[in-house]
Amino acid sequence: MSARISDSLTQKIAQRLNFYDDLGVRLFYKDRGASSRSTFAAPVAESLATTTHQISYEESALPKSTRKPEPATLPQPEPRVVSPQAARTTNVLPVPAGPSLFEVFDKVPDDTLLKIRTDLGECTRCKLHKTRNKIVFGDGSPKAELVFVGEGPGHDEDVQGLPFVGRAGKLLTQMIEAMGLQRKDVYICNVVKCRPPENRLPEKDEITPCSPFLLRQLDAINPKVIVCLGACAAQTVLETNRGISQFRGQWLEFRGRKLMATYHPAYLLRNPSAKSEVWKDLQKVMAVLGLEVKKGKSVEAGKSS
Repeated sequence: MSARISDSLTQKIAQRLNFYDDLGVRLFYKDRGASSRSTFAAPVAESLATTTHQISYEESALPKSTRKPEPATLPQPEPRVVSPQAARTTNVLPVPAGPSLFEVFDKVPDDTLLKIRTDLGECTRCKLHKTRNKIVFGDGSPKAELVFVGEGPGHDEDVQGLPFVGRAGKLLTQMIEAMGLQRKDVYICNVVKCRPPENRLPEKDEITPCSPFLLRQLDAINPKVIVCLGACAAQTVLETNRGISQFRGQWLEFRGRKLMATYHPAYLLRNPSAKSEVWKDLQKVMAVLGLEVKKGKSVEAGKSS
């Protein structure tokens, strides 16, 4: 049988409903707009005491809550502390966190120029092979402390299969001799090994498959100094799109080696006034290599070439 609700159960239900009310749950009542929290418990208890509804004793009494509800709080982020030094450098462009193409390229153990040339083979990795005459791999000492990197072969280089043998190459030879060296003492190579049509600049899809071979050449030779001749060579090796005038003549680093970018000899043929600037760059290279900067003949040769 069912009976009327006892006083103790009525009190428990009233306490439970107050608990839900504190939580903001008020769907148990028809009229919930006028009553306030402070006067809520008494009317509810009175209503429950006089109700004619029957509840079976088989129903379990609602458990009494033993803890007060806590307001929901959102997690607060930890305050970010900015050092004075960081605050002063907020305008500096961020350095990419990931390594560059050249950084992730692993060195080939016991690599040599002969192995690299063999791996290059009769290359057909880009469209330049369709119009080339000869692959221009590189030339010079495999143990050179100084490596010159140009952009690509021209007509004369394509015919002979050697780098820098045209008019610009003759000027480069004079620059090398002004430093107190011979071509056989240095190593000369290019970003791409095949001549671009009409001596245009190499394109990205031509540079990308050729760059790993250039990197292997630099690693195999392991020079003390790398000199990039012109914007194309500098931008390729340094992986930047900045103009060469923004960093020409400054010491940069490439895989633990000193790197200097300067103007291409072909540019000097069109702009002879820039020769003095290139000579200043080469004098910095000479200082690192321990070469004596001679007054008179060598300096004049470098400027007048």
